[in-house]
Amino acid sequence: MTFGRRAFLGGLAASAGALALPRVSNGAPLAKVRELGVLRVGLYENNRPWSWEEGGKVMGIDADIARAVAKSLGVGTDLALFPADEEVSDDLRNVVWRGGLLGFRKCDVMMHVPFDRTFAAQEDQVAILAPYYHEGFGAACSPGMAECEGTPTEFRGRKLAAEIDSIPDFYLIGSFGGILRPDVTHYTTGYEAVAAVKSGKADLAVATDAQIEAALTHAPGEGKRRKGPLPAMLSPGWDIGIAVDEKSRSLGFAFEEEMDAMMADGRMADIFARYGVTWRPANAVAPGA
Repeated sequence: MTFGRRAFLGGLAASAGALALPRVSNGAPLAKVRELGVLRVGLYENNRPWSWEEGGKVMGIDADIARAVAKSLGVGTDLALFPADEEVSDDLRNVVWRGGLLGFRKCDVMMHVPFDRTFAAQEDQVAILAPYYHEGFGAACSPGMAECEGTPTEFRGRKLAAEIDSIPDFYLIGSFGGILRPDVTHYTTGYEAVAAVKSGKADLAVATDAQIEAALTHAPGEGKRRKGPLPAMLSPGWDIGIAVDEKSRSLGFAFEEEMDAMMADGRMADIFARYGVTWRPANAVAPGA
């Protein structure tokens, strides 16, 4: 799953900058979590390297961050995987402030939410906080693909891979007059698209930076990363944060403070490194941002 599946990330995400959210006092939600002794965190399913289930255990960067924050708060974790809906707004409704129509119980916190001023202004039921990573797009190629650093028109006739209905998919099938459309094979996730390159099923895959790094590290086979940017890729990237119910800002700020500490002392980078991903500070909190 990438946010590219939804229209939100066509290109506005990384350009928005920091969100100016007032720290309104609201003690009940944080106190309630501590009283119950468990923090329920919503994570996207099948979203490697961020969150997925393996051997009955929830794995991934977001899962490990949630566990670390819960430990600092002195509570346990209830990690709830959920499928992506049509829009991020749908996910926020189902996971954070109302709950799903099919019985999904709403969570205290949702991870992996676009951190964007314009988007946040439209979501008055939630508070979007704690930017912790800056995501972008790139490409991975098979070891012998000489055209890897070339222009996309040079990819014609090669076996191309992308997550279905994602920005990388639209990039490959819709740009350059659509000449690459016949060469594109669709996969469920960007990680799987990059894994297809390493296994020899594809020559080139377009995916997010995190998916590329994780798959190049952990998927079997060989592959290499394109060094240069993708020509005509309209999305400049975006920051990722968390969301809590608007009435639960006290919990959101406590979560954010611990994540800030993790970024400062190196624990955040260590979590990313476990999954083969380089931690990139969000633009909203990067030096000089």
